[in-house]
Amino acid sequence: MQEIAEPPLPPAPGADAHLALDFANTAIALPGGQYVDLLGTPPAVNRWLTAHNLAPENADVQEMCATQLRALREHVRSLFAARIAAAPALPAAVDALNSALTSVPTAALLRWDANGPYRATPCPTNQILEHALATISASAADLLTSEEAETLTACDATPCNRYLLRHGRRHWCSTRCGDRVRAARAYARRTQSAAG
Repeated sequence: MQEIAEPPLPPAPGADAHLALDFANTAIALPGGQYVDLLGTPPAVNRWLTAHNLAPENADVQEMCATQLRALREHVRSLFAARIAAAPALPAAVDALNSALTSVPTAALLRWDANGPYRATPCPTNQILEHALATISASAADLLTSEEAETLTACDATPCNRYLLRHGRRHWCSTRCGDRVRAARAYARRTQSAAG
């Protein structure tokens, strides 16, 4: 997959309200066999995390962390696909989300220094990735268990692999994909008319 700084398509419907939906759509299949991976390199991962307020600009994400994030993305995509198909989820995908959800304490911990006791939420810079994984996993779990999950669908435009929340009859993630679907339908009608 090629790495670029800006996504080639606007966010899919629902991605602005659901971090996990935007995250799942960071691997983009385009016409002509092209693929864009917005998490393809450590600097790209750092940009994405920073843009979503999950890491500071200077987080210095390494390849091992980028690999973990891409692995979580595949698990989230797998869970979305299972939900859409009303099929059983892969246990490994559920386990991966639950592992990320439980790896970061959510309660402010008790700390004690020379000034006495205080509460602090743990998220030092060496735990940025765990925090990001947990936040994304919580977003995925929230979406999958919400009423909106009924509107979760895959884009109908071939070869697009993005997910969206369907509004009305719209089943594509962008105007570009919608235009491709309409053009393919028109071509099929013309071909059928010419053959008949």
